[in-house]
This record gives sequence, C-alpha cells and structure tokens, in this order.
Amino acid sequence: MGSRVGQNLLRFDRKLGARWVAGTDEAGRGSLAGPLVVAGVLLDYACLREHRVRPLGLLNDSKQCTAEQREVLFRGVLSCAERVEVRVIPHGAIDRRGLHKSNLAAMRSILWALSPPAEACLVDGFRLGPTAPEHRAIVDGDEKSAAIAAASIVAKVTRDRLMRRMDAVFPHYGFSSHVGYITPGHSRIVRERGPSRIHRRSFQALCYLSEEEAAAIRNRESAQLESAVPVAAGS
Repeated sequence: MGSRVGQNLLRFDRKLGARWVAGTDEAGRGSLAGPLVVAGVLLDYACLREHRVRPLGLLNDSKQCTAEQREVLFRGVLSCAERVEVRVIPHGAIDRRGLHKSNLAAMRSILWALSPPAEACLVDGFRLGPTAPEHRAIVDGDEKSAAIAAASIVAKVTRDRLMRRMDAVFPHYGFSSHVGYITPGHSRIVRERGPSRIHRRSFQALCYLSEEEAAAIRNRESAQLESAVPVAAGS
C-alpha cells in the first residue's frame, strides 16, 4: 500500500479550498447477514500539517487494504480526525425500511452531525436528497477523497469487529471469516441450517433456498433470457 495513493487522496480534498471537509461511506451493503454500518469523518485541513497528517499518508480505499492494514489505518484516522460519527443499522431495520433508504438516512444524519463546521460534505456515490446538508456525490469517492476513504476504513473496521463478535453467538455460520457476505461456504451453511436471527430476510438470495429450488430459479431465468433474444429480421 504505497504512500502515493494517500497523498493523492489528501490532495483531492485540499483542492476543494475548504478548511473543514466531511466524508461519509458505508460497509455492508452487499452483506447477507448483519448490520449496515455508515461512518462519517471530519478533517480539519488547517491542522493536518506535517506530523499531524502522517498517519493518513498511507490511506487507501478500505477494499484495497488487508484486515491488518485497515486496523492500522483505523487508529490513524481516529488520531487525525477532528470528529468521527458512526451509525449502525441492524438487520431488522434494513428489512423494514429497505437497504438503500436506510443508508441514505444514516448518511444524512451523519452529515448534519458534522455540519457545521463542515464546509465541504462528500458522499461516496449517492445524492442524499434535499433534506441533507449541501453535499457532493463523488463516484468511486473512496478512491479519490481522503475524507471518504477515511470514512470507509472506519465503517469497514467497525462492521468487521461487530460481525466477528457475532461469530461467538452464532458459531456455525463462519462470520469470523466472511463477516456476513455471500460465499459458497456461507450459502451452503444457510441452506443446511436456515438463516440465523441476524440474517436479512429482505435480501433475495439463492442461498436461502434448497439446491433444487435454486436450480429451478436459475433454469427459469435462463429460459426467460433465451426467449428474450430478438429474432433476426426476415427469419
């Protein structure tokens, strides 16, 4: 994980010309089990000079880091950030309200908590609607902005720690390894044992079905695709 990436992330934020920059990102959108965790980080670029900014020099998008690197960066973000906000949306709330609505609501809540003093609010990918503070949606923001990348680290580390604790409560599902995301092993265990209390019921996933049910759905979808292929003119 080279320092050039971290320097580019910091440079992106500094070019905004704002002293206070807030970024928000989430972890767990594609997970089958467990909560959605949304984090926000407020950076004070008037204070992030020389040794104060050094822990962020190796910052990177959380998906590009190993678990060990994320833990080191997590501590670095906490030491450099002016403020950190976290929202944990449990599986039941996701099932009732919907994943995307829950995510946007948490991001709005976080940005309001950081504004003021935040002068620039950055969101990874999504517009949050008119009830949010003024903000910019940055496509692939965790690869461009230091504030968003820092939020992605906080969200990911916080969620992974929660899911590893859940491994002790539900030891049969392997949460310590896949932290709730869909893997062949996770899918197999869910089919064999059924979903646990922290699995999202609103997530329409084939791994909730038996092998026969999943195969029937795949065959039906394949037949629908074949029937949808346009017929060449004149045939």
